[in-house]
Amino acid sequence: MKRAITLLLSFTIGILFSHAQVITSPEEHFGFTPGADRMLFKYNQVVEYLRKVETQSPMVKLTPIGQTAMGKNLYAVFVSSKENIANLDRLKEINKQLAINYSLNNAEREQMVAQGKVFVMATLSMHSTEVGPTQALPTIIYRLISGNTFSNALNNVVYMAVVCHNPDGMDMVVDYYNQFKGSKYEGGPMPFLYQKYVGHDNNRDFITLTQPETKAISRLTSQEWFPQVMVEKHQMGLTGPRYFVPPYHDPIAQNVDAELYTWSNLFGQNMLNDLTSKGLQGVSQQNLFDNYWPGSTETCLWKNVISMLTEAASAKVATPVYIEPTELTGTSKGLAEYKKGVNMLLPWPGGWWHLSDIVALEVESTISMLQTASKYKERILMFRNDICKKQVSLGKTIAPYHYILPANQQDPSELVSLVNLLKEHGVNVYRLKQNITIQNQNFLPGDIVVPLAQPFRMFIKEVMEPQEFPERRLEEGGKVLEPYDITSWSLPLHKGLTCFTINNNAIDNSIIEPIQSSFTLNQKTLPEKGFALLPSTVNQSYKLAVKCLKSGVQVERTNEHTVFDGIELPAGSFCIPLNEKTRQVLNDANFSIMTSDVKPNNTSISKIRRIGLLESQVQSMDAGWTKFILDTYEIPYTVINPSQVAEGNLLSKFDLVIIPNTNATLLKDGKYKRNGQVIPSVYPEIYTKGMGQKGIEALTEFIQNGGTVLAWEQATELFEGTLSLKQGNVSEEFMLPFKNNAKEVQKQGFSCPGSLVRLKLKPVYPFTFGLADELGIFMRDSYLFETQVPSLDMDRRVIGYFEGKSKLLSGYLKGEEIMDGMTAAIWLRKGKGQVILLGFSPIFRASVPSNYKILFNTIL
Repeated sequence: MKRAITLLLSFTIGILFSHAQVITSPEEHFGFTPGADRMLFKYNQVVEYLRKVETQSPMVKLTPIGQTAMGKNLYAVFVSSKENIANLDRLKEINKQLAINYSLNNAEREQMVAQGKVFVMATLSMHSTEVGPTQALPTIIYRLISGNTFSNALNNVVYMAVVCHNPDGMDMVVDYYNQFKGSKYEGGPMPFLYQKYVGHDNNRDFITLTQPETKAISRLTSQEWFPQVMVEKHQMGLTGPRYFVPPYHDPIAQNVDAELYTWSNLFGQNMLNDLTSKGLQGVSQQNLFDNYWPGSTETCLWKNVISMLTEAASAKVATPVYIEPTELTGTSKGLAEYKKGVNMLLPWPGGWWHLSDIVALEVESTISMLQTASKYKERILMFRNDICKKQVSLGKTIAPYHYILPANQQDPSELVSLVNLLKEHGVNVYRLKQNITIQNQNFLPGDIVVPLAQPFRMFIKEVMEPQEFPERRLEEGGKVLEPYDITSWSLPLHKGLTCFTINNNAIDNSIIEPIQSSFTLNQKTLPEKGFALLPSTVNQSYKLAVKCLKSGVQVERTNEHTVFDGIELPAGSFCIPLNEKTRQVLNDANFSIMTSDVKPNNTSISKIRRIGLLESQVQSMDAGWTKFILDTYEIPYTVINPSQVAEGNLLSKFDLVIIPNTNATLLKDGKYKRNGQVIPSVYPEIYTKGMGQKGIEALTEFIQNGGTVLAWEQATELFEGTLSLKQGNVSEEFMLPFKNNAKEVQKQGFSCPGSLVRLKLKPVYPFTFGLADELGIFMRDSYLFETQVPSLDMDRRVIGYFEGKSKLLSGYLKGEEIMDGMTAAIWLRKGKGQVILLGFSPIFRASVPSNYKILFNTIL
């Protein structure tokens, strides 16, 4: 009997031990404690760790959510009680119903609130040099699933972390750091972009959704998981506060519901309380970071998600840094001095700052957020449906009620793009089924209708209306607070579309129908023969023409505006012969293509110029965006660096050199210059080579002999002042007939911090093909040109100029009267060649498609 009992006990204990959760610690997996000085793991290593703990614990679920621009898998990791993880599909559906079902009755709501859980979503290390958040993730998860400390919170909450917002960049940064570890460059900045195209601007893409990482994360909040709370984890500079949590500083978004701000403030206040109670110093609030501009991951705030930002002071990547107390400074707004005050209650005194300090802040702030979400679980879930219902009700009772975009647009391809973008954002879009006259305007069947009576009303209003920057001051009569980023993002205006704001509730649901699938305006079958006529007003026309040219088809452009075969064709329109090859290309059009049996008169053969895209060794984000646009439109180009320019002989390789917005002294000298003084480089020598005087002379020789240069913003400074040209034994000095007046007008009070401004255009062909007589350009206040009477073998033409009142289309503009008679777009001739200089970026963050044609017309 005793032996039987002993065997039974042994068997039972064996079963218990076999089912015990043995969780691998981060130290065991990585071989070091995450956050240790000068130690970093790579993306695949953290994914391997998460896969391992997923097999060891029923509290963890790793899920793919998309791919990066370079093909890596993106993952979200879910951490909660084992019951919640086993029930994720049901919890996901509850999230969706609470978020967008405004018809739930009280009983249904109460049941879902009782069954549901608060999902707290964190996006980590999108800016890849800000390594702390992803390096902290294994420690966060290990603490959550080891033992029972957080079991109560995890019964109520699901922690949902995007493992790394930017895996491509994470590996670039870790590799670069390890490459130079032990050298004088250890912990220094990386000279290339940490994303395929856009680098740091990946946090400026959450309206336009151009990058695959942005699309994947936007899907989580807008279409799939609908978390109730979201935090994006960042790092900031070395010498200010150690941590930032909400509340934000002014200005704040005027369209965002007050309760969303009170909730983010509550989470921020609890983080401050919890971090301070644990002795973590230097936590600040209500300084530096405002919450006016959408475009970051926090854009989901406009979609009813309690959204917030945290920012930790940085180390030198993983290398500790010593900060003298005298080096600690306040911020530009909200914390004028680095002293104890209401916005920083417990200042950090200075000393050594380690990656482990950042990791500790990330761990404790995350735990604080989860505990706050657990404490207020029922209220947060109820609020999510309350605000859904509230936004729908406001859309039915307060103007505006609808936006209508006529189907007949100058650029129908951009209308299609806008409709599909709104749908990607989770917005419901409709078409009119019949004629209707509203506000003395007749609308037709097929016109696009965007109602505001839907859950994401705040977002719709924000991106569809022109922006009016709210002037806020710290004191009466004081200086207007500057925006953190830009002040204009109106999608219809930026895309050059006609949009009507409907301020009376005249559209009944019976006269509109939803657009269910991917939207297109191409309803036409192309004939087997004849000619396709693509208007120059349509952006997609250029892409289709380029694809046909690359396939060897002869493409022609009309030299003037003409009415042909009953078809009105603007100057610069494309004529493409129809055959099996071209029909295959043209069938990809998202607009209906006009055709004719005969070819128009007065056309010229089009060709793609041989393009050299000049990019500095320390890469420019604007150059990255330019490459993105060229690749999107399938335009071939060759990237050249300043050293290659200095080798000369450019005309044998290129017809056109494009120089995007890049610091001119960086291009010329390989180093930055501030206040007239060259700043010593912090990069290895290989990345500090500029083109030098030889490169400038190579560019002027290229122009003199027939080449074309297109440059904008900072790059235009390469062509200011006295230039030199050498041809054989003959030297020449000259000044191109223009100057930049921006600094002078800034002294007179002019300010334009990223706004859409009206530019009047002259018909300077081919550069203005497809453009109307006015264009909204995305402008900042550093470049306002005036031309001068030329000498020698030079000439000039103003392409676009400022005139009259109401120059501002969207954003903020102070001192607009000072701009009268100045220009932001000029054409210059020197010898046989030409230079086009722009005081604005025609491709700014791929967000102003109405400007692209200036670039395209220079290429084709």
